Amino acid sequence: MGNWVNWLLVIGGLICVIIELALGALTGLDLALVGGSLTIGGTIGLLAGSARIGLLAGGVLALLYLAIFRSWLKSQLTVKNIASNVDAVVGKTGVVTKRIAPSEPGMVKVGAEVWRAELAGAEDAARDLGAQVTVQSVEGVTLRVR
Repeated sequence: MGNWVNWLLVIGGLICVIIELALGALTGLDLALVGGSLTIGGTIGLLAGSARIGLLAGGVLALLYLAIFRSWLKSQLTVKNIASNVDAVVGKTGVVTKRIAPSEPGMVKVGAEVWRAELAGAEDAARDLGAQVTVQSVEGVTLRVR
């Protein structure tokens, strides 16, 4: 085995990285990082003048990525669903800042925001200033509370 093995590692690794870039991270960066491992291994082999060292370095780096760093990287790249804006308000408790009656909207403070609010049910009793309410739903910019 000669240096051609190391050149195959470098070229093959670069091709993997290029394919990953062309696919737009479709493989979750796995192809790019394994390709980078092969490229680095081939470069180490070229610098050391040994195909065995190149193969060993490329294989060890690829195994380290797959065995250890892959799960960590996937957890960092995973998009977490965090309720925001209107979705974050549903189910929260608020305080009435302006009286709410069945046919009379009022105001409710939820967290640091004050919202226009109506009673969720027509049969619900009026809520006076300072009463605690729970947000049932949101319609536009109006909270439906109980």
